[in-house]
Amino acid sequence: MLGRPRLTAAATAALTASALLLSGCTAASETSAAPETLRVALLPDENASEIIKNNEPLKSHLEEQVGLEVELVVTTDYSSMIEAMARGRLELGYFGPLSYVLAQEKADIEPFAALQEVEGEDPTYQSVFIANSESGIETLDDVAGKTVAWGDQASTSSHLIPKAMLAEGADLRVDHGDYEEQQVDSHDAVALTVQNGNADAGGMSLPIYERMAEEGLIDPATVVKVQESEPYANYPWTMQSDLPEDLKEKLRRAFLDLEDPAVLEPFDAAGFEEVTDSDYDAVRELAPLLDIDLEDYQ
Repeated sequence: MLGRPRLTAAATAALTASALLLSGCTAASETSAAPETLRVALLPDENASEIIKNNEPLKSHLEEQVGLEVELVVTTDYSSMIEAMARGRLELGYFGPLSYVLAQEKADIEPFAALQEVEGEDPTYQSVFIANSESGIETLDDVAGKTVAWGDQASTSSHLIPKAMLAEGADLRVDHGDYEEQQVDSHDAVALTVQNGNADAGGMSLPIYERMAEEGLIDPATVVKVQESEPYANYPWTMQSDLPEDLKEKLRRAFLDLEDPAVLEPFDAAGFEEVTDSDYDAVRELAPLLDIDLEDYQ
């Protein structure tokens, strides 16, 4: 535990599943019956078809470990995923820290594992504030009067954390008119928007920035790092609290004992480590910077 702180047929199926999850839903049952199919939601922070394709090894791993059929789901956005979890139409969900905190206000769910980027280290990650090299932005203070691109409104590393960096590190707030902002939905969209010059700067997950640079999807000479954030508790895997205890334990072990490189590669992870709800208190403390009242999500 912590002290603190990617349309193919696959994509179409994923989005169809998302729509079904949100139609005709009823509240989660209070009983603890094992599901016939384990519905596993993956965070919609990149291209849906790539997310599904890259996580086929995870699907096979979970089916082998828990003895149930697994359905991978990519919802249209973070809010859809939160709502589906709250209505009991998902058994497992891979959330960002902020989307987990929001979901936890509406759903009886519990975090149990977060990816560990380096073996032996805490399961943390960082956000990065980026800028177009021709924008004149070298420090956070230089963002004044510029245009900033964010990902999904419920994203921690492409909205909450970099917005907090501007407020705390440079006393720049969008509600004070210090800069303009635009939502572009995902981390990769933020990077490409900045690279194309459609925004001066943006915020995104540092691991996603590094992967896109390594794969040649962005040019790090054009999309430059301005400042990295401090570490925060990494994206949590969560499950419905009313699942049978034997199934919950199988799920914990399926992640915490995982060593298969093919399963870990899409997460850029060395493994997974245990986390608890209190590990995300630091994210709760940042929520007011987005004018989020967590009680509104109950």
